[in-house]
Amino acid sequence: MAQGGSGTAYEFIMDISGEDMNEVSSFSEDILEPRLEDLPQVSDVILEGITKYEVNIFFDENEMEQNNLDIIETVDLIGQINDETVLGELTDDGESTPLLWNTNFNSLEDVENIQIPSETGEISLQDIADISLETLETTSNSWKNGAKDFVLVQIARSSSASQLEMTNAVRDELAEIQKETAAEGITLNEIVAHSDFVEDSMDDVTINIIIGGIIAIAVLVLFLRNIRATVIVGLSIPTSVLITFTAIWLFDYSLNMLTLIGLGLGVGMMIDSSIVVFESIYSKKEKGLSNLQAVLEGTKEVAGAIIASILTTIVVFLPIGLVGGDEGRMMIILSVVVSISLISSLLVAFTLIPALAEKYMTLRKPKYSKEKSNIIYNWYQTILSWILRKKRRSFLVVILYLGLFISSFLLVTKIPMSIMPDMFNRYTEIVVELENGISNEEKEDLADSINEQLETIHDVEANYVLDQGDTFVTVVNMTNGDKIQQSQEEVSEEILRSLRSLRSLREHEPIRNVQLALEGGSGYPIQINTNGEEFEELETIASEISNELESASGIVEITNSMENVSHIKEIALNEEQLDDSTVTQLQVKEEIEKSLLQMPVGEMLVDDEEVEIHASLNQNENSEAYLLDLEIPTLDGKEELSNFIELKNNSVPETITHSQGERYISVLADIEGRDLGAINREVQEILSNYDAPDGYSVSVKGELEQQEDLMNDMIFVLVISLFLVYFVMAVQFNHLGHPLIVLFIIPITFTGVIIGLFITQKELNVMSGIGVIMLVGIVLNNSILLVDRTNQLRKAGHPINDALVAAGKNRMRPIFMTTITTVGGMLPLALASGMSADYQAPLATVIISGLLFATLITLILIPSIYKLISKEK
Repeated sequence: MAQGGSGTAYEFIMDISGEDMNEVSSFSEDILEPRLEDLPQVSDVILEGITKYEVNIFFDENEMEQNNLDIIETVDLIGQINDETVLGELTDDGESTPLLWNTNFNSLEDVENIQIPSETGEISLQDIADISLETLETTSNSWKNGAKDFVLVQIARSSSASQLEMTNAVRDELAEIQKETAAEGITLNEIVAHSDFVEDSMDDVTINIIIGGIIAIAVLVLFLRNIRATVIVGLSIPTSVLITFTAIWLFDYSLNMLTLIGLGLGVGMMIDSSIVVFESIYSKKEKGLSNLQAVLEGTKEVAGAIIASILTTIVVFLPIGLVGGDEGRMMIILSVVVSISLISSLLVAFTLIPALAEKYMTLRKPKYSKEKSNIIYNWYQTILSWILRKKRRSFLVVILYLGLFISSFLLVTKIPMSIMPDMFNRYTEIVVELENGISNEEKEDLADSINEQLETIHDVEANYVLDQGDTFVTVVNMTNGDKIQQSQEEVSEEILRSLRSLRSLREHEPIRNVQLALEGGSGYPIQINTNGEEFEELETIASEISNELESASGIVEITNSMENVSHIKEIALNEEQLDDSTVTQLQVKEEIEKSLLQMPVGEMLVDDEEVEIHASLNQNENSEAYLLDLEIPTLDGKEELSNFIELKNNSVPETITHSQGERYISVLADIEGRDLGAINREVQEILSNYDAPDGYSVSVKGELEQQEDLMNDMIFVLVISLFLVYFVMAVQFNHLGHPLIVLFIIPITFTGVIIGLFITQKELNVMSGIGVIMLVGIVLNNSILLVDRTNQLRKAGHPINDALVAAGKNRMRPIFMTTITTVGGMLPLALASGMSADYQAPLATVIISGLLFATLITLILIPSIYKLISKEK
């Protein structure tokens, strides 16, 4: 759990409850905590809600004055008496023995019977003070479903252990503890284990990989209609997977959700190279060549195109290292796994497939006449020949597709956007910011109100409210399985609305703000900084920006960093009265300090538990009235302190923030009912229309800035990737113009991506961004095959039109086969609905929609562009 959005990784959370909280606290501190901390997989254990005790010594001011005793000297004496030390050593018969002095307190009676020297003789401490053993407020107030009869346990894992290893170790140890202690009346309840989400996600991805592989094999059977050929090509999947797993192990990558998603993306593409090689060998065999000749010539014919295709897919990943942060690390892991799987598939395509084809390949007997079986080819040849016959028709095709590309951008604003997808874990954390200085009684009442609100939400199974000082962290466990009635996002929004309804009663409830707990940052998705020198002007700008934001739909909980103030009482001295009475400022200060004094005296053992001892003057007297009524000695007798001081209310900012030596105030807000991308566009429009005074600036920060930076990084990576792809293809084609033909398919592919995200309403985020970059490499493969075959035919002496039509007919079958197997392999990821759905689905949706759209236009658009920029030899 990330407490208060701090990002602290406590990944296993449980609670302990029982009838006797003293027994629960002892069990937690003496047995559970040390046993768990001894585990090598655990780095830290936090207990919240432990019952603590303290011994309080409240001195009676009148008794102290009558006996002419000074409180500080008396407290110092008590500390000296409560002592254990080695005074020296005794030596008998050559042996040294330490001499121990021990006058430590072992009971309340020992404290009460302390003898204090005074002018009239020794008196007992109990004669001048009230001594009591009291229950402290718990180490950190916490409530479970409104009740406090439990201890919350948070467990963090060590850096050397995985989440799964830590969870298994903790669960095994808890089982052993329950067996050994057999603690009656104590219940251990597991709240959340983050490894369960990861494990379930990995199971989902694994199942999707298996289904994707089965779909890919089914597509092969459908196209090849030859069991032997299907087996030959299908063996490339398990072989490539085995090689990929070996490489992952050598690179010391753990088998986690990211590596499995990368493998799932690779499954559909693993078979592509094998299909192209086998199809080429098969076509040579159909022309009457022997098996060995067909293998040699068929493999040689497509080797260059396949290597170029794999290289273009891999080089697009090289600039990904330029993306920083967690997003960049995630992208690198996915890129490495996909690259490994593609290289594995290339090795298999050039070794295993030719070997098996030479040994076992047979031709199937045609069931239909050649004319009937070539209806699609003839249809394609007729349309393409008509387009290529006149350059203006080819030009019209290009213009048509460009128009489609440009018009698709009208749909971009209707696609939801975010930075990172949510993990489907039926668990959320809400931060409730409180007013400064509220009492424990007010916190109790507020915790009850929060519980009452959450109990009305059906999908909330349990709630925990943790007191973090000026904030409450509300941890919510949601229903699972058949009990689910609403999606996680809907439940989170309903929780926010419910708790924010408490804030609308601000004069009754001490709540400043309510928002989802985020890791780091301000905790608000919207943050706008106003920079400048003068605070008054900054506050004016912040107020104006806040007013503008209030008019935007979907923006709620608007506040600013200057609203977070601490309320203090400031002492104002009456200088005239002090001069008249000869009382000095130092005397006034000493009297105030003495009256509010709370001094630690030491520790003592109570029932084998160390308990702190504290001393103060007058029990529970620290109110303003008490302070002003204090009497201070003067030459004319005692006078009330109110004659010399006045208490004034004041408010000061909790923090004064600077950036590069310049002051700034942050305008903060949350979002509701709209995605971050739509909000970002509206905020940018508001800021572009705002005219800041000279010397002052306004800029977006937080998630808005992060989204912008990430978008800019992705665009930069995309540009670098396109340059690298162009370089690889220029070397492959030995021509500077032909790579441009292939690259022309990229913007048209984005049309398919936009349409796919718009129809499915999947988010445009980091995962879908990775899909776009991957798509750049994948979608070029078919175009490379087509251009490479066209160049081969032209070198053989064919005219441009004939070469383009023949290349299209030759490569149509492998193009459709590789596309459908890739789409089929990724389809389960796109349709996923389990724990990892939000991570898999956007990425797979981008690749599937972009690849399908590109395939439909490649066989027409690429020949048209080739015709326009090439000259007839």
